[in-house]
Amino acid sequence: MPVDFVSLAAIALVAAVCPLIAQAIPGKPIPETVFLLLAGALLGPHLLGVVHLTESVGLLSDLGLAFLFLLAGYDISPKNLTSNQGKRGLVTWVVSLALAFLAVRLSPDLSISHIDGIAIAIALTTTALGTLMPILKERQLMGTRVGNSILAYGTWGELCPVLAMALLLSTRAEWKTMLILLAFVAVAVLVAVLPAKAKKAGHKVFSFITANANTTSQTMMRVTVLLLVGLVTLSAVFNLDIVLGAFAAGFVLRYVIPAGNEVLEHKLEGVAYGFLIPIFFVASGAKIDLTAVFAQPVLLIGFIVMLLLIRAVPVFAALSTGRDTRDMSSHNRLAVALYCTTALPIIVAVTSVAVTSGAMSQETASVLVAAGAITVFLMPLLGSIAYHVADAQPIEAVREIRQRPRDIRSIIRDHMTLERMLAREKALTASWQDRAAALQEQSMRSRALEEARDAAQQELAARNEASEDAAASLSEQDLLAQRREARRKRLAALAAREQQRRLRETARLATNADGAKKGDAKHEDARRDNES
Repeated sequence: MPVDFVSLAAIALVAAVCPLIAQAIPGKPIPETVFLLLAGALLGPHLLGVVHLTESVGLLSDLGLAFLFLLAGYDISPKNLTSNQGKRGLVTWVVSLALAFLAVRLSPDLSISHIDGIAIAIALTTTALGTLMPILKERQLMGTRVGNSILAYGTWGELCPVLAMALLLSTRAEWKTMLILLAFVAVAVLVAVLPAKAKKAGHKVFSFITANANTTSQTMMRVTVLLLVGLVTLSAVFNLDIVLGAFAAGFVLRYVIPAGNEVLEHKLEGVAYGFLIPIFFVASGAKIDLTAVFAQPVLLIGFIVMLLLIRAVPVFAALSTGRDTRDMSSHNRLAVALYCTTALPIIVAVTSVAVTSGAMSQETASVLVAAGAITVFLMPLLGSIAYHVADAQPIEAVREIRQRPRDIRSIIRDHMTLERMLAREKALTASWQDRAAALQEQSMRSRALEEARDAAQQELAARNEASEDAAASLSEQDLLAQRREARRKRLAALAAREQQRRLRETARLATNADGAKKGDAKHEDARRDNES
């Protein structure tokens, strides 16, 4: 027990310090995730031995992984799957998988029929969309054309490897795995449909959950945690990877609240990014044996190169041939391809399965996880360079410097000014897009208010009609009493108006009299002046 708390305290310290270190670097080129992984590797059992991978830490790490994929599934819009780019993203992932299996087939040390070869093939096709989401938000890429393309291709790069893990890394027969997977999908669909119908029908339970969402009961948050833990438990009982259950929970949550819930999102991000997800990254870093990584540099570099060839090249080719993306600039297409090559959580998951089954050594798994950690740092950095620095038109700058070498300072200054102007234009465009989204949301709210007002007017008209029907059924004596009361009210109103009229008339007469007195006084003063 003390070992668990010591490890947790060290992880909490790392989680609090890493954002400060990342922010201290100008431009924040290195995501804090990289520092979390590096700190885990340094403090882990392979070096300093401060962080121990006990069962308690492992459970919290699994919950962090579950929350990471919950938020990833929740952020995915169905448009990212069904749009033209989304369809090409699926085809692109299939091409990447075929290339990955071909690379494993040609490797002398791997086999496509063994778990280690299948695990590496799946790892070569993944996109760490959950890890990319905060990076895209920090760099203001959400809502831009580049950001939408990353989501379209990255969605399949995270969803398909999860399904491939369930189908290809299972020790059961394929037909049994397929039946279990279909049963899991059926349960997930049922879990999604029932709350959605209860919400639409205004069921008392859903109304209670909504009304107490921000009280001490925190009903909405508790139900969300129940959804996540329930589907993760179900996937574990079915002997499927917990990533599948967490991803399904994110989809279900988005289906139930398609318009989103800002308060709930803030709470989920607070629990996830504030506590559990840092534990997952530090624990993942603690699994890395840096000595084994340095002992196999060829495998490390080779895996990163294979990621670029198998994942980035097909994405770039798909963007270059797509009808609605071929007009994108080459550096923007390159930026999308590089961002989509970011890979880590799935690598951790597939290597863990391979190590547990005895098909892969921990040293090899450490190298692959380290390669995934490097992509979290390297690919967004290269993507950012391709997205921003290329706006400065460096090739054109080199040509101008060759023609006018004496003006090198002014040429560089002009091109850097051009890059800043374009960056400012993109930021303003993103700001206007945010405003447009806010106006659209406001319009939806206004429409909902109008619908509610119309419903209230209809209800009021129904009540008035019911009142008239009830009045018609009253006795004659009651009708006479109501008429006398109505006549008394009319007379009282007439008396009040007459009283107000007299008061106004009295005030007017008093004003006129006062004005007449002042006029007589002025006339008398003038007469005296004339006599004198």
